[in-house]
Amino acid sequence: MARVSVIVVNYNSGDRLARCIACLELQTFRDFEIIIVDNASTDGSLSAEAITTPRLRVISSNENLGFAAANNLAVRDATGDWIAFLNPDAYAERDWLSALMSAVERYPWADAFGSTQLMASDPDVLDGAGDVFHILGVGYRGGFGQSAANLPEDGECFAPCAAAALYRRDVFTALGGFDERFFCYGEDVDLGFRLRLRGGRCIQVNRARVLHEGSGISGRYSTFTIYHGNRNRIWLTYKNVPDFLYWGLFPLRLAFDLYLYARSFSIGAGKAYRRAMIDGYAGLSAFRNDRRKIQAARRLSYAEFAKLAAWSPLALTGREIRLAPIGTEKSA
Repeated sequence: MARVSVIVVNYNSGDRLARCIACLELQTFRDFEIIIVDNASTDGSLSAEAITTPRLRVISSNENLGFAAANNLAVRDATGDWIAFLNPDAYAERDWLSALMSAVERYPWADAFGSTQLMASDPDVLDGAGDVFHILGVGYRGGFGQSAANLPEDGECFAPCAAAALYRRDVFTALGGFDERFFCYGEDVDLGFRLRLRGGRCIQVNRARVLHEGSGISGRYSTFTIYHGNRNRIWLTYKNVPDFLYWGLFPLRLAFDLYLYARSFSIGAGKAYRRAMIDGYAGLSAFRNDRRKIQAARRLSYAEFAKLAAWSPLALTGREIRLAPIGTEKSA
């Protein structure tokens, strides 16, 4: 029995996986287990010598389950009361888990915690400081590409990025875990969205730091990333945005989708983006019941939700960090 279960989903991660596990073995906080879910990798990444620590268990799948389903599978097998999600291309600093668990003690009312993500290629540049949801239907990593010198202290974020995040196990389970229909990308924003709508709280922890390659395996502008990222943001927006704001801003979001479609041709991703739009909007009916249940369980008012979302176009284009001052247990 461990206090924290660290879950790493592997799919042809190459030598990144060994580096990820080696960094975990150096953690100053020791009360944790490691669970690797291998999604039918064929690159031999599990055969590295570093993948032999006694605190590690491997769950092997005969197929690529995707990020969402693989993590859900591991949570069911985990022993910890806290679940730490870590990408295989995220390399934790020695005190990463220690900083997260210290935050648990400081903010005992919080349900989830996010990490400072620094560019693996240049640690002076931020890869992300908490996920942000823009009202136009886009989730993004706050501070992406900005100087790490601009990083604020701990604050409340919209949602923690699951490249390096910590969740209460019972809260994660009560929310139904990651939505497996997403397969990969956006499922962390969707999960955090559902948590926030129920009145849950998320803290971004300054001193919990990892080096992150960011789509180092799938590629930031690959067909896979463009398709899943854009299809899934359409789904999570429909599932979670309250009625008045969803339907009232629908024409504006559609116009923004068309703008992004036109822009996608500049990076050679027009076909992938078009397919994402078609499958995204055509697939909304499958989420109708989810939407009803989520909105019925919503504890936030329209005004409270509106305050959580980003509205300014400059916030989106500039990848603005949005961390609210940490309030009290009773605040929303």
